[in-house]
Amino acid sequence: MKKPLYLFVLLFLSISLKAQLNPVAQRLAATITTEDLRQHLFKLTSAEFEGRETGTEGQRKAADYIAAQMKAMNLPTVGEGGTYFQSITFTNQSWRKIEVKDTSAKEIRHLWDYYAYPGTNPKQFTANFKDAVFLGFGIDAPAYSDYKGVDVAGKLVLVYDGEPMKQGKSWITGTETPSSWSTDWRQKVKAAKAHGAAAVFIIDRKFKENVAEARKAILNSRNDMAKDEDPEANYAPNYFVTTDFAKSILGKMVGKATSARDKIESKGKPRHLNFKCTLQITAEKNYSQLKGSNVLGFIEGVDPKLKDEIVVVTAHYDHLGKRGDDMYPGADDNASGTSTVLEICQAFVEAKKSGLGPRRSVLCMLVSGEEKGLLGSQYYAKFPVFPLEKTVVDVNVDMVGRVDDEHKDNPDYIYVIGADRLSSELHKINEEANAIYTHLTLDYKYNDEKDPNRYYYRSDHYNFAKNGIPAIFFFNGTHADYHLTSDTPDKINFDKMAKIGHLVFYTSWELANRDARIVVDKK
Repeated sequence: MKKPLYLFVLLFLSISLKAQLNPVAQRLAATITTEDLRQHLFKLTSAEFEGRETGTEGQRKAADYIAAQMKAMNLPTVGEGGTYFQSITFTNQSWRKIEVKDTSAKEIRHLWDYYAYPGTNPKQFTANFKDAVFLGFGIDAPAYSDYKGVDVAGKLVLVYDGEPMKQGKSWITGTETPSSWSTDWRQKVKAAKAHGAAAVFIIDRKFKENVAEARKAILNSRNDMAKDEDPEANYAPNYFVTTDFAKSILGKMVGKATSARDKIESKGKPRHLNFKCTLQITAEKNYSQLKGSNVLGFIEGVDPKLKDEIVVVTAHYDHLGKRGDDMYPGADDNASGTSTVLEICQAFVEAKKSGLGPRRSVLCMLVSGEEKGLLGSQYYAKFPVFPLEKTVVDVNVDMVGRVDDEHKDNPDYIYVIGADRLSSELHKINEEANAIYTHLTLDYKYNDEKDPNRYYYRSDHYNFAKNGIPAIFFFNGTHADYHLTSDTPDKINFDKMAKIGHLVFYTSWELANRDARIVVDKK
């Protein structure tokens, strides 16, 4: 009696699933082929691209290849300067040597008596100062200028932080709200540069509080996500000093300087004071810069009400490059994901050409800098081309062309990571797409929050997730060739890769076309 009931249930489920099949989505998914995946992957892993290490000529050539695919699809150029690129720049700067000496005083110590940020100072600076100017607050604004009528060329300038206030009211703004001269100290060192000052010392009246944060920034050995501020062109060499150090520099003139400051604050009129000093400064930086690019393939949505919302599909195209004569081709990591996203991009383009959607806009973004610490996606999250608040989801593909030991007898699997971390709907959508179309084994082993490998935090989706954007990560697990020169294209399982590409597309298609944006219902 149980057997017929069991068959009836199977038949019912089969009919139910077929009723949900979307022939349009099926036709589009069919454009993701093993032949096209193979062509992209073998090209990306060729010697021409030299392992695609971020910042190298090989990575730039790979970016050009990806951009050429975008151009062939007639996608709009939404990157910088009418291109498909978003340039990423990370700068690493630290002090190799920094010394400030006063021949008439005790030892002066960095991060104790003064501190200086490498990023706003020149690569090398040496000076002996005898002539100095106390210049109030170092402000040069239309309503108030400490520089008017004062010659500071070639001299050391000593100024206070903040701006002149009387009874809580700013002389510059005329209100209780301070001006940008208080909130952006870079304005002071720009003004000093513009007037020819050789260096500027800023008296930090909250030195003990501020030096703790300064220490973190100054001693940080990581790449900073910022473009070079070009301090040689924009800033006078600048140092933050304690009030005690400032007093020792002023010597017998300290009383006059304090009196001048008090009169500035009470009258709102600038005052300056020339004085002599005996300071020697030597500063040398370690400096390196990493430049790469994200490549942007944008398919604008067709629904006027939904096209401002963005579904992002990502994969990193960079790898480890070369070490001597040895090249790391990175076939699985991550030419496989890059090729998959290019094919998904093509499927969405075909939909748009055929007048079939997508309703929401889709950004297929190939990022660089992943192997350096998720830098490309981190940069995009900080400087998004499309607003993050309009970004619905990130669908990330990183290593989908191999079979790990755990599934050697069943290659039709994929590890799914992160889908349920922020949105239960995202998890459900992917499971339903798989049940209807691809029938892969969905393995959630690495989605466990206690996973010692912490894969959830190790690919580009994480920079979206930590900004509150739901993200799903497709991953085939590691293998013996991971991060070795032996991660070659001949070991890729293209049939498996195509099936995963279909699942990624079906999930992305639903996300781009459903009526309601998926909700964030989990912390």
